[in-house]
Amino acid sequence: MTATILYEGNLRCMAQHLQSGTSLETDAPTDNKGKGERFSPTDLVCTALATCIITTMAIKTDTMGIELKGTSINVKKHMITDPIRMIGAIDVEINFPNSLILEEKDQSILRRVGDNCPVTKSLHPDVKLNIVYNFSNG
Repeated sequence: MTATILYEGNLRCMAQHLQSGTSLETDAPTDNKGKGERFSPTDLVCTALATCIITTMAIKTDTMGIELKGTSINVKKHMITDPIRMIGAIDVEINFPNSLILEEKDQSILRRVGDNCPVTKSLHPDVKLNIVYNFSNG
């Protein structure tokens, strides 16, 4: 088992990661009867995508002698309601530090790794992924 979840009422859940004991809360978003005081479940899907991309790239760059520390990521979720309410698209903008100068070959490797992270491959093909890699030009 990965986690236990307790529904606390008022559209809020408490999830506890069993291995580490850490916890997080979720709320329904304000556009779907919630308070929006915490990440919504669909926010977590988008956050999982972004953190999976950077984590898998960091695993790869560890063997390449490249440090990705300081890389920032902006994520935007686009919900749709037709034919059902679901995530229609996720925009992911990855901004590498200006101090990190990478050769085109290394940039290509990072794009390939990021585009094929486990979360990317686990999402339904109807979810449009817009992933932008902003490498420094030096």
